[in-house]
Amino acid sequence: MTSVEGVRVVVTGATSGLGLAMAEALATGGARVGVTSRSREKAEATARQLGPAAMGLGLDVRDEESVAAMVDDAGERLGGIDVLVNNAGIGMLTVNPKFLTDRQPFWEVSPAGFRDVFETKATGTFLVSRAVVPLMLQRGSGRIVNISMNESTMTRPGFVPYGPSGAAVEALSRIMAAELEGTGVTVNMLLPGGATATGMVPDDVPVELRARLLDPAVMGPPIVWLASHDAEGVHNQRIIATEFNAARSE
Repeated sequence: MTSVEGVRVVVTGATSGLGLAMAEALATGGARVGVTSRSREKAEATARQLGPAAMGLGLDVRDEESVAAMVDDAGERLGGIDVLVNNAGIGMLTVNPKFLTDRQPFWEVSPAGFRDVFETKATGTFLVSRAVVPLMLQRGSGRIVNISMNESTMTRPGFVPYGPSGAAVEALSRIMAAELEGTGVTVNMLLPGGATATGMVPDDVPVELRARLLDPAVMGPPIVWLASHDAEGVHNQRIIATEFNAARSE
């Protein structure tokens, strides 16, 4: 069985959805997990649910001061960060609550809505990685896992700004990987492989579509593997959770 015993991991946006599923899998596997949320109280409540291996950390990924404070807090309470999982994001619901049935063209998207989604997903990934990677470089090791999405989602009509934010994360991930080549710090991307049953999906989604949604737990096995010794040297890869799990079950 893949072991992550004692590995120190920070998962951003980990109080629900994919982030919570990954944090739970990592904590169950023996990792020490920093669970982040804009609300420290919410992060701490989630950490208590996950058990003694987890701790709550307040973090607004869009704000440099908040990022710096989180990194310091993680350093004191976790002793450092071996693995950073950049998961924090905002879905289309905040821009268009009916995005699945009533597409909103990009020219009708509010600038504020665009900025909020893009800054959380893309700028947030940049800011947190920018703060954590130098510490990993000093140590000569570390892992970054950026949570991405299907390429079809990036270019689907009605998915501005969610799609472009994911495309930006993919481009950023490739550049990060190239610049960190040979340093001992690795960068990989992980995505579910389909729409998942999270709070980013409208409550009134058609029954037939809801039945096809993936369980967020699909992210558990690949994130545990990426944090483990088994993934030593794995770098600049785009891993699709459904395909990973299917291959492991063969």
